[in-house]
Amino acid sequence: QVRLVEYGGGLVQVGGSLRLSCAASERLFDSYAMAWFRQPPGKEREIVAAISWSGDSANYADSVKGRFAIFRNSGESAVSLQMYNLRSEDTAVYFCAASAFTGVAATSTGYYTYWGQGTQVTVSS
Repeated sequence: QVRLVEYGGGLVQVGGSLRLSCAASERLFDSYAMAWFRQPPGKEREIVAAISWSGDSANYADSVKGRFAIFRNSGESAVSLQMYNLRSEDTAVYFCAASAFTGVAATSTGYYTYWGQGTQVTVSS
């Protein structure tokens, strides 16, 4: 059973930066897309950013474009999310995900097979 483990959550002030990392417990197939989702308090899980298996294509939620960056090395079973200029509305539990169904940067939860346990990001004003 593949496990995804997230690192790097915590408390940060508005305007600050934070980096999240995620690694798989075993090597995934090179064709797996990976992504970050988040779930704000009382809301549904939503896409933050997704990246293709090769790392050369990414999709972002409109709310984070220009502030967040997702990256991975080609074919590696690890992904990171660099977050800049954080806002209070970025407060959420952030989940790492990997897809056994597609290698493109899919943004729907239905494509993703493996999920991390989540890490809390709290942005305070």
